[in-house]
Amino acid sequence: MERSFPKTLSALRRARSISQRQAAGDLGISQALLSHYETGAREPGLNFVCRACDYYGVTADYLLGRSGHPGDVSIRDSRAFLAQLRGLVERAESELDKIGGEET
Repeated sequence: MERSFPKTLSALRRARSISQRQAAGDLGISQALLSHYETGAREPGLNFVCRACDYYGVTADYLLGRSGHPGDVSIRDSRAFLAQLRGLVERAESELDKIGGEET
């Protein structure tokens, strides 16, 4: 199930036990406007999305429901992925050697 922007925005605020009034003040908008964003009655502009990402410490992809990971991919995760990729390449080369060796 995909997350929507309004639900994600609201969930981030609630997970941090921040009132709508406090979050709205910190984000430089009215409480009514934040309520509209959280219910989906209005859509925010890019400027607000960027401020909200900074405020909650998440990526725009996460806030917009395009990613399930709230932060940037870590170096450790990137290295683990690269190691898996290298392993796949080595296995593929081995299989090619088994079926025909090197062709020129």
